[in-house]
Amino acid sequence: MGEKSKHNILVVEDESDIAEMLEYNLEKEGYVVKVAGNGKEAVEIAAKFKPEIVLLDIMMPVMDGVEACRIMRENPDLANMYIIFLTARAEEYSEIAAFNVGADDYIVKPIKPRALMSRIAAYFRREVKGSKKTEIITVGDIVIDKSSYTVKVKDKEVMLPKKEFELLYFLAENPNKVFNRDELLKNIWGTEVYVLARTVDVHIRKVREKIGSDYISTVKGVGYKFEESNV
Repeated sequence: MGEKSKHNILVVEDESDIAEMLEYNLEKEGYVVKVAGNGKEAVEIAAKFKPEIVLLDIMMPVMDGVEACRIMRENPDLANMYIIFLTARAEEYSEIAAFNVGADDYIVKPIKPRALMSRIAAYFRREVKGSKKTEIITVGDIVIDKSSYTVKVKDKEVMLPKKEFELLYFLAENPNKVFNRDELLKNIWGTEVYVLARTVDVHIRKVREKIGSDYISTVKGVGYKFEESNV
């Protein structure tokens, strides 16, 4: 098992056959796995288990995945958790709803176990590579610390889910440079993940709500940029 056994993954799925399949494949790869059958149970387990990744279904009894994701994102102890929706809901509005509450990835069933295991392994490889950087970006009243994944605005800490943080950090790391949606999707979500271009707009809006509207500007018809001159 080696190093992988240190990684905690929470599977949230009410269909027992799918949950067992995911648990089996994840444990075979050496991950520590817990399973929840509904959103309420997932929230309770996540608070104690502190998973690095949550595989989350949408349609479940007691509490659905969207609501569970929203609640988990409100817990500062779970801010860096990576949430992947695994769902049969292929409608665009379901995907937008998932990203609105803080999802990092969205995969439509049926699940391909080998592809999913490769995606999870790639995530942990990126984390190890990224952990070598301890850069802090300070602009105006905002301090962005990648070593701790924290953002402070006027000395007050603001909680950003992982993808919102990475989006902000990437833009701040390249001030005054305009990036279109495809470039941001490639740099933040990677080429192995398929998400809608509108996902970028959702994340930009949520970042602005938390840090203020002065930092990220919209260049109409082109994309977004981090404006040092505005602060």
